[in-house]
Amino acid sequence: MAAQRTQTLVLIGHGMVGHRLLEALAERGALVDPEVPDGPGWRVTVLAEEDVPAYDRVHLSSVFTGTAPDQLGLSTPEFLAGHGIDLRLGDPAEHLDTAARTATTTSGTVVPYDALVLATGSYPFVPPIPGADATGCFTYRTLHDVDALTSYAERACTGVVVGGGLLGLEAAGALRTLGLTTHVVEFAPRLMPLQVDDGGAAALRATIESMGVAVHTGVGAAEVETDTEGRACLLRLSDGRRLPADVVVFSAGVRPRDRLAREAGLAVGDRGGVAVDERCRTTDPYVYAIGECAQTSDGRVYGLVAPGYRMAEAVADQLAGAGATVFTGADTSTRLKLLGADVASFGDPFADGRDGGPRTTEIVFSDGREGVYKKLLLGPEGQLLGGILVGDAAAYGSLVPHAGRRLPGPPEAFLLPAGAAGAEPPGAGALPDDAVVCSCHNVTKGAVAGAIAEHGLTDIGGVKRCTKAGTGCGGCVNTLQAVLDAAGVRRRKGLCEHFPELSRPELYELVRTEHIRSYTELAERYGSGGAGCTVCKPVVANVLGTLAPELGLGHVLDGEQAALQDSNDLFLANLQKDGTYSVVPRVPGGEITAEQLIALGEVARDHGLYSKITGGQRIDLFGARKEELPAVWRRLIAAGFESGQAYGKSLRTVKSCVGSRFCRFGQGDSVRLAIDLELRYRGLRAPHKIKGGVSGCLRECAEARGKDIGVIATAGGWNLYVCGNGGTDPRHADLLASDLSAAELFALIDRFLMYYVRTGERLERTSAWLERIGGGTGHLREVLIEDSLGICAELEAQMDRHVAAYRDEWRAVLDDPAALARFEPHVAGVEFLEPGRGRAALLADGTEAALFRDGDGEVYAVGNRDPFSGADVIANGIMGSRDGVPVVASPLHKQEFDLRTGVCLDDPAVSLPVLPVPGPALPARP
Repeated sequence: MAAQRTQTLVLIGHGMVGHRLLEALAERGALVDPEVPDGPGWRVTVLAEEDVPAYDRVHLSSVFTGTAPDQLGLSTPEFLAGHGIDLRLGDPAEHLDTAARTATTTSGTVVPYDALVLATGSYPFVPPIPGADATGCFTYRTLHDVDALTSYAERACTGVVVGGGLLGLEAAGALRTLGLTTHVVEFAPRLMPLQVDDGGAAALRATIESMGVAVHTGVGAAEVETDTEGRACLLRLSDGRRLPADVVVFSAGVRPRDRLAREAGLAVGDRGGVAVDERCRTTDPYVYAIGECAQTSDGRVYGLVAPGYRMAEAVADQLAGAGATVFTGADTSTRLKLLGADVASFGDPFADGRDGGPRTTEIVFSDGREGVYKKLLLGPEGQLLGGILVGDAAAYGSLVPHAGRRLPGPPEAFLLPAGAAGAEPPGAGALPDDAVVCSCHNVTKGAVAGAIAEHGLTDIGGVKRCTKAGTGCGGCVNTLQAVLDAAGVRRRKGLCEHFPELSRPELYELVRTEHIRSYTELAERYGSGGAGCTVCKPVVANVLGTLAPELGLGHVLDGEQAALQDSNDLFLANLQKDGTYSVVPRVPGGEITAEQLIALGEVARDHGLYSKITGGQRIDLFGARKEELPAVWRRLIAAGFESGQAYGKSLRTVKSCVGSRFCRFGQGDSVRLAIDLELRYRGLRAPHKIKGGVSGCLRECAEARGKDIGVIATAGGWNLYVCGNGGTDPRHADLLASDLSAAELFALIDRFLMYYVRTGERLERTSAWLERIGGGTGHLREVLIEDSLGICAELEAQMDRHVAAYRDEWRAVLDDPAALARFEPHVAGVEFLEPGRGRAALLADGTEAALFRDGDGEVYAVGNRDPFSGADVIANGIMGSRDGVPVVASPLHKQEFDLRTGVCLDDPAVSLPVLPVPGPALPARP
């Protein structure tokens, strides 16, 4: 069905699968060239229901933990324009006329087509129970759902999720992140009944319940009860129990969105889904269906992204004229993290010889203490039929390619904990070339190995760009690295091309022991050339900041150090998606006076800032322009505040409960201790951010065991827990020492933090650091308590020097006219540019440019607007080099642009305008 002339393709739906179809058509050269509008190819019109372009729905829950919605975006204006695609947002198709070959939208627009693809996805199933449409009842499928749920949850206390499957547990994680007491109700006798068996469900339930989420299985929802204003307040269960429910989220499965096909007279399956053949063609030869709205030729409706992508490729082949790709079924392997628990299943994990099938053998490893359950199912010839992994899914990437084959080693090698005898699974060399290593994009090991050889790939990023492997769920990344290793590609231990042989800990030791006081000195002595980059410059800035007391350095923005800082550290504030900044004053231990609260409110009111109380027990003010920041901070410092350093890789907060001051259960003054901890370790720069928590008793109201440093009061003193983590990869902290006095506690935390600062890799949280260094808390006890390396006194002394040298960074800026000049909205002339640092400037025609001067005095001028976000921020990015090319990196998402040509090196279809370099005299700001 290749378009030998210009033909019109209408795509209904612009979700992940619909957008993959557009990409597949572009890859095959099947789309019309916008510069030859009457040439051969498909001219595409996309009718989309949502008012935003396609986004990564798989990672939708990450929005609750801080991911900006635009970071999930899959499409760019440049891609659409470059392929002549007409995307119509918020105007979905309402009616199909297959005889006339037209689609009519909700606005009444009639769009003719030569071929049409239905990619309408699915809709959430809401049980038909009384009250299901009450205020406070939600579904969870779209960015709009996330916004609505987040807004409503601000005035809620308790939430109930109806449905304990994949989406239900994701929704439960979202409610928990929003601070609600959370319940999960599942009608089946176990959680995730379609993916895991009883053993896996038990391990998963134990992990989820340990995080404070109540689980109710074997029971259904019967009625949403409302208050006098019609808002949800209780959920009555089928067994008569009532659960408090300010919020109810229905996540009880989905149904194919096949209404358009039904009404057009196309065949649909008995249980829904547009019936298609192996080429994804419906009963009308000019209409196709892909993704969750289609019932495929094997009689199934697939609810996963990977099968949808394969359907999209099959249709793209048809439309491009090749027609070789067919879809007859797909692997439904799944790996994800739910409420902190790794969960994966692959193959047919429930094959058990039922219905006269072959005899199977189960190989099971279970550790109830750690919440780990792993099962492999083998056929009569030893072939791997399927498996379930809960709590530890590290072997997922190694196992999936072997599904349907005999394992190349003993099954125990894939199941036993790392480090156990016999726990050494065979490497990628044992995989045949036709083994699929990325099921999302159906990429084989042979394709990856071929790309490595053909293009000289040296890292995961290169493999992703060339093959798309690893760009879906990400579960195959370890396998891709194994293929790189098997191909003889040596892993770089270094930071980047400018320090290819040195890791962060090695750079730290060189700076510390050789008293290196600048990036220039370090690069000249140990670098490989070039102007640095967004990786090495901030790392060196961080190291110099940590060692400033040892090296006799001053403020982090003094001299050359300013050119090393990322935008957050350069302006001592957090950059937001629109180019404005957030202001976060320190509130030690969450304790704040009434006068300070009033001052914060007045500043927010006078500057029009959005205010938000955070989970770290402080108040953030959002929406400040760069030039406003000094005025805001003058007022806050006058009110007794100091920088909260939310912008830095440093201590953020030490959260506390009220402890023995007010709580009848309190055994220790958690507020006082939290304040003392926060004031001692403020300003300490580290490989990544550090968070702390202090609970006054074992009831753990401050959630200290989810922090890098967690302290819990006991009858005998304080227990110290370390290396916990919340966010997208939660981990409970481990007990390091018990019943410590306050003096013992501080000494041990001094040692712990300084040891982490010395040995942590770039952007490595303490939880990942502990797993990497080996030996766990046993190793930490040897080094930090038993002093096995003889460095404890040295670590404590280094911390004492840091404490003595601390000075509030914002107060220092306000006292420094040169530092304040950087906050001006536009530079007065090119002569004021600092080497290696950009500034915004107004050109004579009113265009806002980003100006940069390199170390040799060469000046570059490009547009200041980031083409990916639309924010005017390019001037605030780090200037450096990539393969010898002068570049600037967007401070928002780090895409790098060639300063000579404006072309984005990460996406050549996107570019910045290159502008004339102005003379010394620049226009004043209007």
